[in-house]
Amino acid sequence: MKTARTHLATSRGALLAAALLSATVLAGCATAKDPNCPADARDLPLASLYGRWEARFDGLPAAAAVQLGKHPDYDGVRGTITRNPNNPAKAAVAQLAGDVDDEGALSIDESQDGRAISGVWSGKLQARSCGREFRGTWRNAADQSTHPFVLGKITPVNNTSTAATQAAPTGASSASPGADAPAPKEGKQ
Repeated sequence: MKTARTHLATSRGALLAAALLSATVLAGCATAKDPNCPADARDLPLASLYGRWEARFDGLPAAAAVQLGKHPDYDGVRGTITRNPNNPAKAAVAQLAGDVDDEGALSIDESQDGRAISGVWSGKLQARSCGREFRGTWRNAADQSTHPFVLGKITPVNNTSTAATQAAPTGASSASPGADAPAPKEGKQ
């Protein structure tokens, strides 16, 4: 009888240990102590920002396609955002450039014409997202309106000299963060 109890206690202990180990493994990068899952964007390698992202803006059903790559001139990112990517007739492309600032926010300047800033992004890395989700505010430079956004990673990029580092076509524009926005009139930023 003593042997059966000892065996049962050992089995329970092994089962508990296995359950704890499984919970730890399943948590994966969900713990702040995992070096592969930084809790602060300042701890992310810059290359983790490279690749395809999806941007969603408050209350708008359509997502915008974001492509980021290595900035050729400084330690940051450069790329494009395409609003209405699934509707070529209404697609609008703007240029993006930014970095992670001293407070740990992803800060991106957006330009419709490649010269003037038309929008500003400021977002925080989301806990347990392992560098795959930022949430923050997009500010329209034309009217100072602000719109909450979620920027989610779709795929990483293997080649840092991708099209994301090239300038967006001149003249492509969008007046608001969402889909189906009319293009601004010439001369207005």
